[in-house]
Amino acid sequence: MTTIRLHSYFRSSTSVRVRVALALKGLGYDYVAWNLRADEHRSRSYLDINAQGFVPALEMDGLVLTQSLPIIEYLDERFPETPLLPADSAGRARVRSLAAMVASDLHPLNNLRVLRHLESQYGADQASQAAWFRHWTRATLDPLEAVLAQSEHVGRFCHGDQPGLADICLFAQMLNNRRFGVDESAWPTLARIHKACCDLSAFDSARPERQVDAVHR
Repeated sequence: MTTIRLHSYFRSSTSVRVRVALALKGLGYDYVAWNLRADEHRSRSYLDINAQGFVPALEMDGLVLTQSLPIIEYLDERFPETPLLPADSAGRARVRSLAAMVASDLHPLNNLRVLRHLESQYGADQASQAAWFRHWTRATLDPLEAVLAQSEHVGRFCHGDQPGLADICLFAQMLNNRRFGVDESAWPTLARIHKACCDLSAFDSARPERQVDAVHR
């Protein structure tokens, strides 16, 4: 039996992604919480695990895996049942592209360390940080909505009728949007897919409020 240890923070959208992937694969794991608000991820004990000081990190098979998308792809190759990427190369490229729009173009601009930098270096208050978040969210999700609304490959989810990598990234992002008061009315396709994700227990169990470290944080 493979022992899996997930280093996580309940509100981290990248951690949400990996939690969903593990749940879709039916994989149990030990949850190790690091409080990003208290800078626990910058401690020597965590930096010895992941030199970048980011969550998530996944320990398994004698490895320490970092960065949510490579972690998910490792899990998909290691446990090919319930695949998270399509079987064909064109489909895989499409799903990776959709996932990258969120994970590479949007999330890096809106994560906690960027918002903290805006506050500490430029005096951005919470309202200004929320405006920044909403601006960059629209900059990516407007075209993502257009791409998905026009695609013949969209089914119940981003690619067909089974959830995969793109849905995992979208789900985590949409949860973040609601914390920052993002108006989602312009994205009916994204909202529909997000609702389909929410209806599945694997996604529901990965929500921030379901995690053991959500209490009092």
